[in-house]
Amino acid sequence: MKNKKISGLFILLCCLMSVTLSGCTDKEAVSKTDFYFDTVVTITLYGNQNVKYIDECFSICEKYENLLSRTKENSEISLINDNRNTYVNVSDDTIDIINKGLYYSELSKGKFDITIGALSDLWDFESDDPVIPSESDIRKNIAFVDYKNVIVDDNKIMLSSDGAKLDLGGIAKGFIADKLKQYLESKGITSGIIDLGGNILLLGSKPDNTDYNIAIKKPFGKSGENSAVVITSDKSIVSSGNYERYFYKDNVLYHHILDTSTGYPVNNNLMSVTIISDSSTDGDGLSTSCFALGIDDGMELIESIDNVEAVFIDDDYNIHLSSGLKDDGDYDGLMKIKLKD
Repeated sequence: MKNKKISGLFILLCCLMSVTLSGCTDKEAVSKTDFYFDTVVTITLYGNQNVKYIDECFSICEKYENLLSRTKENSEISLINDNRNTYVNVSDDTIDIINKGLYYSELSKGKFDITIGALSDLWDFESDDPVIPSESDIRKNIAFVDYKNVIVDDNKIMLSSDGAKLDLGGIAKGFIADKLKQYLESKGITSGIIDLGGNILLLGSKPDNTDYNIAIKKPFGKSGENSAVVITSDKSIVSSGNYERYFYKDNVLYHHILDTSTGYPVNNNLMSVTIISDSSTDGDGLSTSCFALGIDDGMELIESIDNVEAVFIDDDYNIHLSSGLKDDGDYDGLMKIKLKD
């Protein structure tokens, strides 16, 4: 029986903003929602004078979806995947995100790997009747997962394996969120929320200079049920978890975060990892990496990186905080998490 949830990982708990297009004060907000990257995208900006910038944000989303999606026939990622063993000229943005993906592929020792496309294509978490891939198909396609087959030469990219296939789904939303923030800051926007399907990127603080309150969703919880709340400003908050896209077969959970060493979903007693960082690209890459690495190795990785913190939730719903975070008491029955001073 299928049991699948695709929803934002966070709920805004701040006294959220009256959404209106006219008569706003600076403490009110304008907001718009659309659908890109197979997910719901919501941009919220304080002040009605900022409404003119929201439409441009969605034009930026469309631009990057057409550039980076492996399912778009003429995207640069599709061109790379369709022309293996041949250099493909691509844009600076595509070079930037691939280089960032390669960085996290190396940092995680291949637990995060941007060449997972051939393997992830075997798993369909959208189907009403999902099928577990055969062991022979998994063995065949896992051989193509190796980020070292990505060759970068200035603005040219080549896949040097006949079966290799790029899939930037583990990092693209973070990269695009950062681009949206750069655009908004260039227009003088200092307060707002970028939400790319649960990848939250905060612009500054709220207009009254207080922090935002961002909830971490309770894995497999009911709608609106959360595990903790992060109190912060001007940060990225990104989660990866086994409750985002999944199905059950014979009472076994199969979820979308695949183990690059087995070809099957990661099985390590974790349910979610939330990364708090300055860059959403980093948050995206690290959340997937740390989930695949597990609590011990994932926490060790986080402690080795400056200005990045993590919240791990294990399968007993225990919450584990990295050293730069503190449990600051109770927030409506939830753990209140803050950055240490």
